[in-house]
Amino acid sequence: MKHLLARLLLPLLHCAALALAGLAAGCASLPPPEAQAPEAAIPGSTATELGRVTAPFYADPGGLSAVRPFPQAAFALDARLELIRRAQASIDVQTYQLGNDKTGRLLLRELRDAARRGVRVRLLLDDFYTVGLDPLLLALAAEPGAQVRLFNPFANGREHTATRWLDFFTDFRRLNHRMHNKLFIADGAIAIAGGRNLADEYFLRSELANFIDFELLMAGPVVPESARIFDSYWNSDVVYPVQRVVHGAKPTVELAAAFEAATSEREAPRPEPPPATDVFGEPRLADQLARGELRWMRADAHALADSPNKALGTRPPGMRTLAQQFHATLGSTAQSQVLVISPYFIPGDEGMARIRAARARGIRITVVTNSLADSDEPLVNVNYNRYRVAMLEEGVELREVSTRQLKRSAQLRQLLRQARGRLHAKLALLDSEWVLLGSMNLDPRSERLNTEFGVKVHSFELAHALRFAYSLDSLEGVYRVELQPDGRNVRWVGTGDESNEVLDDEPDSSILTRLQLLLFSWFVPTDQL
Repeated sequence: MKHLLARLLLPLLHCAALALAGLAAGCASLPPPEAQAPEAAIPGSTATELGRVTAPFYADPGGLSAVRPFPQAAFALDARLELIRRAQASIDVQTYQLGNDKTGRLLLRELRDAARRGVRVRLLLDDFYTVGLDPLLLALAAEPGAQVRLFNPFANGREHTATRWLDFFTDFRRLNHRMHNKLFIADGAIAIAGGRNLADEYFLRSELANFIDFELLMAGPVVPESARIFDSYWNSDVVYPVQRVVHGAKPTVELAAAFEAATSEREAPRPEPPPATDVFGEPRLADQLARGELRWMRADAHALADSPNKALGTRPPGMRTLAQQFHATLGSTAQSQVLVISPYFIPGDEGMARIRAARARGIRITVVTNSLADSDEPLVNVNYNRYRVAMLEEGVELREVSTRQLKRSAQLRQLLRQARGRLHAKLALLDSEWVLLGSMNLDPRSERLNTEFGVKVHSFELAHALRFAYSLDSLEGVYRVELQPDGRNVRWVGTGDESNEVLDDEPDSSILTRLQLLLFSWFVPTDQL
């Protein structure tokens, strides 16, 4: 989750629903699910350019897929734009947040243009952060061949944030469940999965704060697996066409004109082209496609996800949540070391039990998360703090990302400029052989309330590439968290710094901030974070 309000105000003000129930009695409710024939993803085909260039990856007798890591935001955005422009059959996009900013509007314009070329476009968007987007979404949905659907949508007060809160409080049990999945598929041939939402701050285009994130470009058998998961959401009873939940829409001609203005080059400028090669020395996807040659890593990769019915508080009998599958993999696969990267990390009592069991087996555990000052969800950080000493006592190695530390790197300082740098990647590396990635945070909200998507990859090559890309062996740009001599408190030790900075208080945060968050944490249930 991106905003503190989503974790702080919702549970605190849940009780307001009772007082507001009478006020909302006259409000409209969601229409009943509409019976319609299920739609399926268009499979990859050599009739398309993307299908032809990836065909060898689908013919592997061992069932291996092909993957390419995208740690750099510029290459991840450029790849999306290139795939949209080259798509000839279909584009399926699933995301938690589509920004009403230059990145979000640019992608909407590119999707509109693809639909006008005859490409089938399906955009599946969680409805939590869509304030102000309805006219643009309706305009896209009005294009022949384009469809827009909303996951678990708001029924009332869609135009303003304040009125949405009213709807939220009066329908808390339903609206507190969100779709956090991120997935992009072009022509059924190439997919992108990982942690990035489709907004400026996820592609280093924000002036205030930007996220360090990770995604994986994929081809081969893992793509149809991902497409089937997309279809399960697209056809779910929790999903509604945008036209069924937006009332009082303007005429199509006016919507199209407003869309044209809002997505113009002035409002939605194209990004600067990425460097000639990425951190691994590989050229941008456009150059590889132009040559018709994709030199990617071969790996055993599989797509996993929660059931969309998790939003209803149910799941098919015997089907485990993504979090349960993640923990089972950690418990059964890791033999020597586990490296976890998660922007929001609350182990809870069950997680601490798993940590103790792993440490008893001699497994080295390293956790990288955000520092308090650089988390966009500081209340989560306060709850993580409750387990910090216990983890250190068990021998867990803790690292906390800090803008102050990140900007000691000339490269990151140039990329971030004046903006803060925050961790948003969700990764786990097991024994330098397995990589788990996707949209899932290691916190109670991802485990119990939101739906998530992930990919499990068995690849020594990918694991070592990630260790290199993120400097995971040296872990620069972070504070090392240690126990103080008293064994009851912690301290922060700077890394990559000749002065060996040592702090006894949370880096870059005031005592007033820490006291305020501590006070709030007493009232907010941990399972809502």
